[in-house]
Amino acid sequence: MDGLTTPFQGMPPETALPMAPQSFGQKPHRTPRPASSPRLIAWRRLLVVGGAIVLTVAATREMSLVLGSNGLTTLAYLILALFVSLFAWIALALTSSIAGFVSVLTNGGRRLDTVQLAPVRGQTALLMPAYNEAPARIMAALEALHRDLTAADVRQKFDLFILSDTRDPAAWIAEEAAFLKLRARIGGGVFYRRRAQNTERKAGNIADWVRRWGGGYDQFLILDADSVMTADCVLRLVAAMERMPDAGLIQSLPVIVGGRTLFARMQQFAGRLYGPVIAHGITWWHGAESNYWGHNAIIRTRAFAEAAGLPTLPGRKPFGGHILSHDFVEAALLRRAGWAIHMMPAIEGSYEEGPPSLADVAVRDRRWCQGNLQHAAVLPTRGLHWVSRLHLMMGIGAYGTAPLWLAFLLTGIILSLEAHFILPNYFPTGPSLFPRWPVVDPVRSMWLFIITMAVLLGPKLLATLAGLLRGPERRAFGGGLRLVASVLVETILAALIAPVAMLTQSAAVISILSGRDGGWQPQRRNDGAVPWSDIVRAYLPHTIAGLVLGVASALVSIPLLLWMTPVVLGLALAIPLASLTSRRSAGAALARIGLLGTPEERNDLPVLALVTAVSAEYTALPDPVATLFADPGLFAAHRAMLPPPRQLDEPYDPALLIARAKLDDSISFTAARTLLTRPELAAALTDAPCLDRLFALAG
Repeated sequence: MDGLTTPFQGMPPETALPMAPQSFGQKPHRTPRPASSPRLIAWRRLLVVGGAIVLTVAATREMSLVLGSNGLTTLAYLILALFVSLFAWIALALTSSIAGFVSVLTNGGRRLDTVQLAPVRGQTALLMPAYNEAPARIMAALEALHRDLTAADVRQKFDLFILSDTRDPAAWIAEEAAFLKLRARIGGGVFYRRRAQNTERKAGNIADWVRRWGGGYDQFLILDADSVMTADCVLRLVAAMERMPDAGLIQSLPVIVGGRTLFARMQQFAGRLYGPVIAHGITWWHGAESNYWGHNAIIRTRAFAEAAGLPTLPGRKPFGGHILSHDFVEAALLRRAGWAIHMMPAIEGSYEEGPPSLADVAVRDRRWCQGNLQHAAVLPTRGLHWVSRLHLMMGIGAYGTAPLWLAFLLTGIILSLEAHFILPNYFPTGPSLFPRWPVVDPVRSMWLFIITMAVLLGPKLLATLAGLLRGPERRAFGGGLRLVASVLVETILAALIAPVAMLTQSAAVISILSGRDGGWQPQRRNDGAVPWSDIVRAYLPHTIAGLVLGVASALVSIPLLLWMTPVVLGLALAIPLASLTSRRSAGAALARIGLLGTPEERNDLPVLALVTAVSAEYTALPDPVATLFADPGLFAAHRAMLPPPRQLDEPYDPALLIARAKLDDSISFTAARTLLTRPELAAALTDAPCLDRLFALAG
């Protein structure tokens, strides 16, 4: 599949591969443990999960004694239940990070990462889904990877596919123009397809490719719009897949790069320092039941087609309908069918970008939150491996813990108010010889707080220690002093941001549980600048909540106010915090003194520099739609890449019918552009008669 048979052919000939939706209610045949599963995996899981359970039981006992050694009230029982849920969450993170710490220091977890490169046997598709993205960034990443594969003399084994679900007509035409330029620059082996309807969103986009072209490829590698990968990384993923015939999916560990704002550089530093310890830890005990993060991963095409077709969930949105967070579910279905799911945490050359601001994270998290909460309907699926169910539960917990933390804080304040303003009942069961005195153990309470903070911060401390103990890693971060100083800066900022994120996520969870569908907004990348008015509007509720919380705490006691200071400060300063962290100038100021730097930033990796340089060569069109009708080559290519004409049994698109009527009434191209709404213009650009009418008006 090297090259294009005609100058304007967008896609190669179809090679169909059946992919039917899977049944969640039908129990599949029992499958044996994958041959590629690590030895003694059951003992590894016992150490990690069992250790978390032991820590939680011990902490629960201490918490029950702190709340009342003479018996617990109803409110105290509620606090205890919340504490158990939250402590179990951070305890599992700690025990997993301990395993990762040991693995990193002993160069463990490299069973797959050190796989020897061998001649590539099969054909691999590199898939780049796009949804209203800046085309220059996409094409630059693909061109950089293509150049790398060409230098490795393996380009003929790889084809690049741009799979567009873009709805904005201007962005769509800009994509087509950029694709034509990319193909002219690199030659064959690159294809473009835009779906007229983005059914099932990204999951449907990938499934459509599998059903129509998947039969021609042994495996496919999923990229994201902000992904950058080196040929060496891709080849190692392919080699691991070809070496393990039971592997259905292999996930790399993407490193966040390219951050410029303070928020992006903070996330970038945290991901680069703490991420490897966390990833090595979960790799150590997940084994062949690992997870999938939706991109920078290689998938066996036949396995995916046979096992990972997603059904439509019953009921209404936000829980019913198409599965939004598809990656966890696809990994669970692949494992259910007997395929191994692995992670390669030590492989280098896998990169991505992070959101530039707190506001952008909120938009992304709202989308992910709905998708992860939807996994509650997937949990009862028959035949899933228990580790796959744990992945789904942890995905739910990633957002469900936010309202739990909020409830824990508020319940604690209410308990303090009760103790401060309500007289205790010394004889709760009637007349007694001895009164029942309230018992408070401040020493035990202090030690429990210290232990809880140690468990909470343990993964971060272990990752910092691992960075300090490894000389090359320490020097790559700018030396031990800068590393420790950067950790302190990141920890302080993270502590202030945490209550803001808690309140935002809690509001998202409540909104979703009330039945509101959040939709699917495209993600902003690169620039984090947010207008001050938008920041005030978004974070004024957080500020008010912080002030109310501070006043309530002060009314109870000054010690309680001091205890709540991190939460109160974070919420009260939400507006300036969101503004400051979204600025590039703040990120640059810390970069100048060597803080929050990463090895990739300091070493100026060639592939990242190449993407930046190539991206500048894809100049943006000032008016892509007007250019379409002024450029004969672009217009001819656009016509050639349109989907086949509508079949007789297919329903008409209402937007298309309206567009045709408006175009019939238009007397000029400018008038037509004014009359057509964005959906109507997009529909018109998919229809040959409408295109002819617009071309005539433009002429």
